[in-house]
Amino acid sequence: MITYETWDDVQKPTFPIDNNEKGALHVLSWAYDHYGDDLLYACSFGIEGIVLIDLISQVRDDAEIVFLDTHLHFSETYETIERVKQAYPRLRIHLQSPSLSLAEQEQQFGAELWKKDPNKCCELRKIIPLRQAMTGKKAWISGLRREQSPTRQHVEFINLDKKFQNIKVCPLIHWTWKDVWRYVHRHNLSYNPLHDRGYPSIGCAPCTAPAYTEEDLRSGRWAGLGKTECGLHES
Repeated sequence: MITYETWDDVQKPTFPIDNNEKGALHVLSWAYDHYGDDLLYACSFGIEGIVLIDLISQVRDDAEIVFLDTHLHFSETYETIERVKQAYPRLRIHLQSPSLSLAEQEQQFGAELWKKDPNKCCELRKIIPLRQAMTGKKAWISGLRREQSPTRQHVEFINLDKKFQNIKVCPLIHWTWKDVWRYVHRHNLSYNPLHDRGYPSIGCAPCTAPAYTEEDLRSGRWAGLGKTECGLHES
């Protein structure tokens, strides 16, 4: 089995890149066969997440999915999660909360930590909760695409995740923004309406604005703070 501990000693699989899903279904089928219940999908319920949920449901209709509930998300995001639960009733969708409430965080670190120290806020409300959710898991799925930003251009289907000491599976690496939307419309999937209001990438409400440029779809995240990642995908 390919795990964090065996990474250097085992051969990695290769996957055919077809015209429709560009290898995504092949990767997901392999991942669920390989890891079974030791595989977790960490989903933000953005547009890539909507695509991945639909693909995952074709492979494992009772897959385990975690949403990192920072308690700072848009109401539209929570409404999207409820619609997804109704559309895929067998999926095991869990909202993982931080150990600190917003009031407790304010007591310890001051008001609006996301403005003063966004990295610390992401650590408390995303990174630590994901570590907790992945306890006992050997691998996790992410919706990273190479086209999303310069920091994601070298992502592979199967990755050694040094940050979480795990294996990170990324089925959508070859998908373009147009591929994602074509799939959504072709299958008539419900999605977060904020995407139609200029938000290509959707995170916590205080740290998400409409994107400034089509060339960098994540430019609306942490705008003006010199930050482009929440830390989940940084080594």
